[in-house]
Amino acid sequence: MKTLIDEAKTLRRTLHQYPEVGFTEMITTYLILKEVEDTSFTLYLGSDATDINAQMGRPSEAELLKACERAERFGVDKDTLDKIRNGETGIVAVLDTGVEGPHVGFRFDIDGLPITEAEKDSHIPFVEGFKSKHDGEMHACGHDAHASIGVALLKYIDTNKDELKGKYTIIFQAAEEGLRGANGYVQKGWLDTVDYFFTSHVGLVPLKVGTVNAKSKGFLSSKKFDVEFYGKSAHAGAEPNAGKNALLAASNAAVNLNAISRHRDGATRLNVGKLEAGSGRNVIPDYAFMMCEVRGEKDELTEYMYERAEAVIKGAALMYDCDYKIRLMGNASTAVCDDELVDVIKRATVNNSYITQLNEEGPAGGSEDATYMINRVQKNNGKATYMTFPYELKAGHHHPEFDVDEAVLGVAISTYIDIVNELNKD
Repeated sequence: MKTLIDEAKTLRRTLHQYPEVGFTEMITTYLILKEVEDTSFTLYLGSDATDINAQMGRPSEAELLKACERAERFGVDKDTLDKIRNGETGIVAVLDTGVEGPHVGFRFDIDGLPITEAEKDSHIPFVEGFKSKHDGEMHACGHDAHASIGVALLKYIDTNKDELKGKYTIIFQAAEEGLRGANGYVQKGWLDTVDYFFTSHVGLVPLKVGTVNAKSKGFLSSKKFDVEFYGKSAHAGAEPNAGKNALLAASNAAVNLNAISRHRDGATRLNVGKLEAGSGRNVIPDYAFMMCEVRGEKDELTEYMYERAEAVIKGAALMYDCDYKIRLMGNASTAVCDDELVDVIKRATVNNSYITQLNEEGPAGGSEDATYMINRVQKNNGKATYMTFPYELKAGHHHPEFDVDEAVLGVAISTYIDIVNELNKD
């Protein structure tokens, strides 16, 4: 166990230096591949792993090309890069023991965030020399830890395969941030025959290391969308009547989106997170861009918010005689974890020395595209849960000073290994 934990810490610190946002995780995919390619698992990359047609919020061709060039400079080999250069990043690893038993699925997300990492004496990755080498990108949510935990689990299963039964599918998922990547793997059918599905997150809840929440509640359904307004440029002094002001259309939409009535049947959320428009003080803007999201504690509430948002955006465009386009960039559903797996985790970890407190349930704290996977497993009569491994956060998720308490690696790795062993008992 100690060796697995030490290797996971080393890998986590390596991955932390090379964060990549969704669908550009080419170096990350390569680094994971190098860790697991000599195992007995069959490894699937590119279009063999994910369905590109089910991906949302894909990067532009220019962004993908830039990521490819960076990966080439890093040393990613041509054969690997050719499989993933189109944004089909991530890995699916499968091992069938050949012995009758359950099909167990696991998912670990691998992407980073578009955040510039802090350079402060209080920030351990900066002080100890493993902060991000990619300007404007950072592992600010712990996915570097998730990937390392997944690799440790894979190595354990591989080493002990002759004593295990059933089938194991481990998904190293691209593009969780923005709720964009999970459905691509779901649509490839990897989860259709899974009997038990486990995924998790480190942090989220500020509790002491050693705490495990066996399932999560309160997942919010969500839709992420971009909006473009197209107007007509004109001289603001000489002929203001000739212009069609896209900036004002977007501003009107931004204000009135926040005036949408909340729903009596449950919690709803809306945020306009970005608005860009204009080129000069005397030029009527002909283009505006917004990034928005809606959420709800039920799928129906999210749909209500999205439909109202569409109406507001259309009205703002009409008011200023502009055209508009809405592009869905990410989506996630609600989900309910299975109580039966709480019992499995309880039995599995009864003698786990890394765990000091096992809670049946903890808060999800937001939206997660792992809900696609949970719902698919349950649709096919399997059981699924989303665990959390808390620690005392010095800075919140998606913050430039976010960091992982690496003691949580031992808690998570040992929990997953205990689960595998429990499911192999006669």
